[in-house]
Amino acid sequence: PSPPASSQDVKRKAAREVIDILHEIATLLNTHLDRQQLSYCVSLIENGANPEALANVIRKLRSEYDASSGEGEAE
Repeated sequence: PSPPASSQDVKRKAAREVIDILHEIATLLNTHLDRQQLSYCVSLIENGANPEALANVIRKLRSEYDASSGEGEAE
C-alpha cells in the first residue's frame, strides 16, 4: 500500500490540473501562452493584478516585440 498523499501533494496536483485546463482553453483561443506563462498570469491575478490590464500589457509587449522583430528582418 502506498503512503497517503500529503495535503501539499494534493494541492500541487490540483494546481497542475487547473493549469492544464487553462492551457487547453488558451490553445483553443490562440493566446500563444505556454503553461509557465499561464501560471505566471494566474499567480499575478491571484495576487490582485487586474486581468484586463494584464491582457493589455501582454498585447502591448507582443506588438512591440513583433514590430522590433519585423524591422530586423527587413534589413
